[in-house]
Amino acid sequence: MKLTPLDIQQQRYRKTFRGYDVREVDAFMELVKNEMEEVVTENNDLTQKLKEKMDSLQEYKEREQTIKETMLTAQQLKNDISTNAHKEAEIIIAESKIKAEELINNAQNRYMEIINELKELRRQKIQLEASLRAILETHLKMLETEVIKEEHVIDEKISIIAGKSKISNGKQS
Repeated sequence: MKLTPLDIQQQRYRKTFRGYDVREVDAFMELVKNEMEEVVTENNDLTQKLKEKMDSLQEYKEREQTIKETMLTAQQLKNDISTNAHKEAEIIIAESKIKAEELINNAQNRYMEIINELKELRRQKIQLEASLRAILETHLKMLETEVIKEEHVIDEKISIIAGKSKISNGKQS
């Protein structure tokens, strides 16, 4: 039988000549002592189990905290990696755009150089053609002048021969 505080409070002893029956009081005290020992032992056991459970709980809380910190660190690391990857991609894109613009500018500059070279070659061609034309015209005039001179010389020689021939014909007649 489990002894409750109410049982202790309501416990009544018979009155005897000298007071309460000593055997009943001793028996009840023995019962109270045994019950109290059980309660104290149970309380000690429960206290020890509670301490062990509290230690386990503390250990689990520490593990949980470590896991939370690890997860936060992993999340932060993921965010950092993602941010760094985006920044790196932006840098690569910006560098690629700059290189592309440089290539386009170089190509445009080379195109302009080629256009200018072509213009210079056309100008030189026109100049050469004009020079050749002038030289050819000069030579043609020189030839024409030479031909005219030769024709005059021939005409003079013909005139001289014709004049001598008239003279010689006139003498013969």
